[in-house]
Amino acid sequence: MNICVFGASSEQIDREYIDTAEHLGKALAQRGYGLVFGAGKYGIMGAAVRGVASENGTAIGVTPDFFLDMDVIFDKCTELIVTNTMRERKGIMEDKSDAFIICAGGMGTFEEFFEVLTLKQLQRHTKPIIIYNVKGYYNPMLAMMKNAVDQGFMSEECNRLYTVADTEAQVFEQLEGYTPYSYNKYAFVDKKKEDNNG
Repeated sequence: MNICVFGASSEQIDREYIDTAEHLGKALAQRGYGLVFGAGKYGIMGAAVRGVASENGTAIGVTPDFFLDMDVIFDKCTELIVTNTMRERKGIMEDKSDAFIICAGGMGTFEEFFEVLTLKQLQRHTKPIIIYNVKGYYNPMLAMMKNAVDQGFMSEECNRLYTVADTEAQVFEQLEGYTPYSYNKYAFVDKKKEDNNG
């Protein structure tokens, strides 16, 4: 299995985020999982791949070509895939991964999480999506998701498409005990047709 880890490229973050990401990378490699990541050497991305590399694990980095001249790429990837665009990068990462772990991050990580979540909602995949909620970083976002349900913008089923882990042990419990879950977002349309035809 290849596990995609999304996370920050920033170095201006609490050390606990870096340390837990590096330990996660070590644990992935120790369990025989490959890493798929955005190929960066900084922040949580860099920490995760350093952990994988320290255990001689497999790391597939995916980067758009414009990052190659910016000295931000981890230089010991098992495989480095270069794309023309960020969109192409995300598509390859999604296709090559069997599960997604969402570590703390900023705009890019938010975008990556919501893309894989939206695709799962639309039944394009049934892969695990696990939010690794170190230090409660994602609590405000989770509250926003609940508010979207409460306000009728999302169904409660959307919040069953991902899980939340506060510890590394919970990450692996949720990953290894995963039961695929999907639902039909537009089931109400089918129901409406049935009612109209009835």
